Amino acid sequence: NFDSSNIGPRLALTQHKAAVKALAWCPFHRGLLASGGGTADRTIKFWNTNSGAVLNSIDTGSQVCSLLWSKHQREICSSHGFSENQLILWKYPTMTKIQEFKGHTARVLHMDQSPDGGCVVSAAADETLRFWDVFGSPPNERKGNNLAMGNFCGSPMIR
Repeated sequence: NFDSSNIGPRLALTQHKAAVKALAWCPFHRGLLASGGGTADRTIKFWNTNSGAVLNSIDTGSQVCSLLWSKHQREICSSHGFSENQLILWKYPTMTKIQEFKGHTARVLHMDQSPDGGCVVSAAADETLRFWDVFGSPPNERKGNNLAMGNFCGSPMIR
């Protein structure tokens, strides 16, 4: 039965200290959500959405604008604003920094990945889309070097 008198949220998570700018559900762990905070927060937080508990919080050093989980590895990519305007690839759950991807000259507002999961495209306030080989080729394509979308990512910028 639907009760229209009780339409409030099931859960409210209030631990960020600035605007929450990024959200990404984990594809390999049910109920795990990553969120990213703005300039005064600068953290990526990992939440158990069943209990509301913060599982981890990592200070990235700059505002977190978007988050994207790998489809094939236990990795997450974050995009950032001032001062580096970069993408950062992290190993999950240790949150060890694997690599930084630099090239944008303004805040990286959004990311998405190719259907095969290897290529990441970023959209930024510098009016560009940039294509990055962030997650690498999917496991089934690493043996053969066919013309998959991942090979298209050699193109650094479209304006």
